[in-house]
Amino acid sequence: MLTALTIKNYALIDHLQVTFNNGLTIITGETGAGKSILLGGLSLILGKRADLSALKNSDTKCVIEAVFNVSKYNLQNLFKELDLDFDNQTIIRREILPSGKSRAFVNDSPVTLSKLQTLGTELIDIHSQHETMQLTDDAYQFEVIDALANIKTELQDYKATLNSYKKLEKELEQLRVQKAEAIKEQDYNTYLLNELQEAKLVDGELQELEETFETLNNVEFIKEELATVNHLLSAEEIGIMAALLTAKNSLQKVAKFSTKYDEVFNRLTSSLIEVSDIFSEIEGLQENLDSNPEQLEIVSNKLALLNTLFKKHLVSDVSELIQIKNDLAKKVSDTERLDDWIAEKEKACHNTQQVLYNLAEAIHKKRLKAIPGLKQELEELLGLLGMPNAKFNITLTSTKNYYYNGTDNLSFLFSANKGGAFNELKKAASGGELSRIMLAIKSILSNYVQLPSIMFDEIDTGVSGEIAHKMGEIMRKMSASMQVFTITHLPQIAAKGTVHFKVYKEDVADTTQTNLKELNYEERITEIAQMLGGTEISTSAKAHAKQLLN
Repeated sequence: MLTALTIKNYALIDHLQVTFNNGLTIITGETGAGKSILLGGLSLILGKRADLSALKNSDTKCVIEAVFNVSKYNLQNLFKELDLDFDNQTIIRREILPSGKSRAFVNDSPVTLSKLQTLGTELIDIHSQHETMQLTDDAYQFEVIDALANIKTELQDYKATLNSYKKLEKELEQLRVQKAEAIKEQDYNTYLLNELQEAKLVDGELQELEETFETLNNVEFIKEELATVNHLLSAEEIGIMAALLTAKNSLQKVAKFSTKYDEVFNRLTSSLIEVSDIFSEIEGLQENLDSNPEQLEIVSNKLALLNTLFKKHLVSDVSELIQIKNDLAKKVSDTERLDDWIAEKEKACHNTQQVLYNLAEAIHKKRLKAIPGLKQELEELLGLLGMPNAKFNITLTSTKNYYYNGTDNLSFLFSANKGGAFNELKKAASGGELSRIMLAIKSILSNYVQLPSIMFDEIDTGVSGEIAHKMGEIMRKMSASMQVFTITHLPQIAAKGTVHFKVYKEDVADTTQTNLKELNYEERITEIAQMLGGTEISTSAKAHAKQLLN
């Protein structure tokens, strides 16, 4: 419920601060006094876009702040979804800066307008003749029936299952598309895979193959050069090893005279050992070096195959070919398994659809059970509101389609006159009749669900006398379980209020300001008497006002 409202520098309001309580709050005032300004301020709290022209003083920011007690609304999950800190005393503040920028805060946390709008619909419901057109919307009509049917849990389960079913259907369709594409590519992928498998690829083999090819392809040249090296190293008179050995013997004779000579001797000895090792290795290489045309052809063919595969697959290394081979193997394997996957997904879809169907059936049956009671209560209330011949024809048809709220199509037809044909609400009911139907529906709903605070903006337009009295009585009964505001011009309704506020204009220092004042008992008598008889208050008008209040 709305417990406090503060408005600064908005339209004709300089500074307004007011507190509200439970029950039925009446707001009255002359035409043009500023009741619409009050509604405009509340609309900003609910997320309406700001307009710079709303600033009373264009050099100062406009601030509108509302305090709500939300302890009974079970909004913890909504606050979590909106990423807001929950507090039973929730404060919403809206600021319009002179620059034209607008800011919104919930419990001091900045929020977007979309978040504010989402939260606002759970806090206060403003109804005028324009808003009564909501009645003609299928979604709202379903909400009314579902509230009476008490199927909140079933609808939550249905929506969760519907989301799962749609996800499974999407996945199934993707698998079918994947299969269709895979069938087209299967033969080619299999051919490529076989080609790579037959190549018997080994990671790192390219360098080894290239070295083997170069060796076998130049075997005679290599033999000649190795023989030359062998001769240079081992010739008896001019060979390097013979020369090093002579040098070693000479250094050995002088090594004992100085550590310097000994050091050179040791280094030469190491060199001789290294040269001896090189000589032995060259001899081994010579022994293993034979011309092998068959092996050369095998290596040459393998290199040619690899180069062909490199060009075909646009890669440059065997490891990349192996990765392509593995990917192709997975594609071929996946294609062969697609039928199994599709069958599994079809089974999951079928099972989920069965659950969805059962939930939809349960929803359908509970809705059917609730419709007669709704129809009876509506017609009885409208009879009290001066529409004794109002009749509803509400029918529910189950379909094979899975909508967001079940499988039902709803026909919500209305006839205002005795013997009249049934038609859609927007065609069969006038604006005033829609207002009364809306009041009746809200009255019924208040008995079944916790509604947000509601503000009726001149919903009583076009009625008077006893009907106005009945409308006021309905709103008063509603206010026993929720907070109700009504802006009215009718004294019969104004007298039903728990609290009565008057909107009025006054001139202050050459400027006109709008103010809101809570009336005491005597002031209420005067206000209601004026509503009855005009500015000239007669004794009979005052007596009538007292009678209405009592």
